[in-house]
Amino acid sequence: MTAVASLNTGAFSYISALVRDRSAIVLEPTKAYLVESRLTPVARQHGMETIDELVDALRKPGLRELTQRVIEAMTTHETSFFRDVHPFDALKTNIIPELIKNRARERTINIWSNACSSGQEPYTIAMIIRESFPELAAWNIRILGSDLSSQILAKAKDGVFNQTEVNRGLPLPLVLKYFQKIGLQWRIKDEIRNMVDFRPVNLVEPWPPTLPAMDIVFLRNVLIYFSPETKTEILRKIRKNLKPDGCLFLGGAETTMNLDVDFRRDPVGKTICYRPGQ
Repeated sequence: MTAVASLNTGAFSYISALVRDRSAIVLEPTKAYLVESRLTPVARQHGMETIDELVDALRKPGLRELTQRVIEAMTTHETSFFRDVHPFDALKTNIIPELIKNRARERTINIWSNACSSGQEPYTIAMIIRESFPELAAWNIRILGSDLSSQILAKAKDGVFNQTEVNRGLPLPLVLKYFQKIGLQWRIKDEIRNMVDFRPVNLVEPWPPTLPAMDIVFLRNVLIYFSPETKTEILRKIRKNLKPDGCLFLGGAETTMNLDVDFRRDPVGKTICYRPGQ
C-alpha cells in the first residue's frame, strides 16, 4: 500500500470539528502533524490510502465504530506509575490518614481517577492503600478508573504491562510484590487489579448516574486540552460530585483559578489539592 497522503486543510477542519464535538478536545492548526501521525495508522487499518478517504468515510452516516476509533486515536494516553510523585506522597502522608479519621463511622472511601489511560494511576493508588494502610482491608474502598477510550480501558482491565511501562516510576520492591512475570511482560496481581473498577466516561457527556459522591478525584493533565468554557463546566460537575471535605488533584500546570471560584487551593506537602468551598 502506498503511503498515506499528508493532511489537507479541509480534512483537518473536519477532524478537528469532529473531535471537538465528541470530546471537547480543542485541536489548534499547529496540531495538524499530530492528527496526521495518529490517524495514518487508522486509515491504513481500514484499507485507505489517504486521510481524505478516511474523512470521506467519516462523513457517511452509521459509521459509529470508525468515528469512535478516530476519537480514541486523538486522545492522549501519556501516563506512568507514580507519575509526578508528589500527589501520591500527599495521599500517603495526609489525605488518606485524614479520611480514615473522618470516615471512621461509614468506613467507605470513594476515589476517582479520570482519564486513567492504561490504568497506571488507579493501580498506583491501589498499591499505596494496600501497602501503607492495612487497616483499610476491612473498609469499603472503591477506586474508579475512567477514560473516553474503550480500547485503552480494555488494556487497563487486563493489567498487563511491558518492561518499559513497569520501569517508568514503579519501585522494584512493588514490582516484585504486586506483579507476576509472564514472558516479556508483567501482569498486576488480582489483589490489586480487583481493587479498581474501570468504566468508560466521557467528561463532556452525561456522567453515569450511579457515580457515588467522591472523597478523592484525580483529574490530572486533562483540562489543558479543553476550552475555558468546557473546563469550567467539568470543574462544576466535579465539585458537585465531591464530598465537602474531599479533594481534587489537577496537573502541575492546571488550576481552578478564574474557572471555578468555589474551589479553594490547599497546599499539601509538595503538591496542591483543591477543596470545595471558600
